[in-house]
Amino acid sequence: MKKNTILVIGGAGYIGSHMVRLLIDKGESPVIFDNLSTGYRSSVPAGVPFVKGDLRNPSDLKKVFSKYKIETVIHFAAFIVVPESVADPLKYYENNVVAFVKLLEAMRVHKVKNIIFSSTAAVYGNAKKVPVREDSPTEPTSPYGHSKLMMEQMVMDAAAAHKDFSYLIFRYFNVAGARGDGQIGEAHHPETHLIPNILKSVKGEIKALTIFGKDYPTKDGTCVRDYIHVQDLAEAHYLGVKAFKKGVRNNVFNLGTQSGYSNLDVIKAAERVTGKKVSFHLGPRRAGDPAKLIASSQKAKTILGWQPKRDLIKIVEDAWDWEKQR
Repeated sequence: MKKNTILVIGGAGYIGSHMVRLLIDKGESPVIFDNLSTGYRSSVPAGVPFVKGDLRNPSDLKKVFSKYKIETVIHFAAFIVVPESVADPLKYYENNVVAFVKLLEAMRVHKVKNIIFSSTAAVYGNAKKVPVREDSPTEPTSPYGHSKLMMEQMVMDAAAAHKDFSYLIFRYFNVAGARGDGQIGEAHHPETHLIPNILKSVKGEIKALTIFGKDYPTKDGTCVRDYIHVQDLAEAHYLGVKAFKKGVRNNVFNLGTQSGYSNLDVIKAAERVTGKKVSFHLGPRRAGDPAKLIASSQKAKTILGWQPKRDLIKIVEDAWDWEKQR
């Protein structure tokens, strides 16, 4: 039985696979737990223990917690597509919320005391003020956002009931980009995120790229988002792992860059990086999409010492390098 192991739930997925490689780079001992519903077995590095299992199955959880001495859990396993959550909300509550209950129960039984939970800026809904602070009102506009807010409350309640249980909640803004060495990148099926879809359009894989919404109260009528490089995001989680050992616990942090870019800004960035014109048309709004979400990440900088290093151009460059070699 290994000691001081970090269990990465969803470690074969987009963000989780980047996290696993960073942990390896830092000399840590990750174990991956994934049901491969959206992740890929090929994303698991050689030599890293992998357990195929489902959070909703207690015997799968017992298998991994019994075999490895887990010190910290990092949770990346959730469905994340806003329009799909609007169309099929119960799917999201069952996969996200019900499964999280099972995980927290297993952690309590096996006396695992630390969890880093990946939440989302979607918990803020249509934020009335930007940049958004961690104490801003939480008013989700989609079942996806509601499911994440429920999960936040669950982990907070668990910590209140069990004083030796600790959490850090990270509310992500728009994660994008790829690992600089080209080993892994964003590969959802179907792909719903803007940057990879723009790049797929440039490659000719998407014939009719749609930008959803042209009448938002923003500078050009399209949504404004705060884009964070997946590597910067992973580094924040590693700082979170170390923060537990310094006594930092039971806190919520935004992870963003404090810079907002409209959908049309992102298209311009892609044209600059690729040297190609992006063909698109403006369609209607998608249900559940807020107009503008920009993070205040000062709290993460102050307490965790986290500083995002990569800007939008770097995000698109790394994503383009990944797309070209796929």
